[in-house]
Amino acid sequence: MKIIAQNKKARHDYFIIESYEAGIKLLGSEIKSIRLGKVNLNDAFVTFKEGETYLNNMHIAKYDFSNRFNHDETRARKLLLHKNEILKLFGKTREQGLTIIPLKIYFKEGLAKVEIGLAKGKKDYDKRETLKEKDQQMRLKKIMKLR
Repeated sequence: MKIIAQNKKARHDYFIIESYEAGIKLLGSEIKSIRLGKVNLNDAFVTFKEGETYLNNMHIAKYDFSNRFNHDETRARKLLLHKNEILKLFGKTREQGLTIIPLKIYFKEGLAKVEIGLAKGKKDYDKRETLKEKDQQMRLKKIMKLR
């Protein structure tokens, strides 16, 4: 498994409840650009439309060596999930006020996959608490290393 891009801010801004692996429906120039690592997940989110899931606002840079039929950089891309997974995610986002965000994009057996997470937003005090816990863990590791 080769990780191409990660949404590092996601774990800081959200509590990740569950994660799912989904395929992406891409064009040829998009997959070539992803292989070069020219992808950004920071502002991306998942929406539902007519019983299907779409990844919106994921930026894939234009492939330099393609012709005039290049792709739109931030178009909505269809996610490939099982029907029961789509229904489960749709129900949870409607009932509990949760959101779905992409966590990372990677290659698995030559195919591009996205790990999406069912997430709940953190408040400012939650963010401070997690930073405090990380800091304490780092200090503990340093003390243990010195002894």
